[in-house]
Amino acid sequence: MTTPEPGRTPGLATGGRVSPGETPPAEGSISGISHPEPPEPRKGWAAVPLVLIMGVVLLVAIGLIAMAVALIG
Repeated sequence: MTTPEPGRTPGLATGGRVSPGETPPAEGSISGISHPEPPEPRKGWAAVPLVLIMGVVLLVAIGLIAMAVALIG
């Protein structure tokens, strides 16, 4: 590594030291996220899926009852 020349390099004090305020900050000052996060999924069930599930359960129950009646009768 070469030693910078104080006469030709801006921001250097005599002896090759760096003047206060000439160095960059230790950490970046950018805060926040780089891209938007996806929305959180809703909690709970919607009405349409619940109605469809209850309809399927009802049809299966009717079919099982019909099979039981057919076996008995």
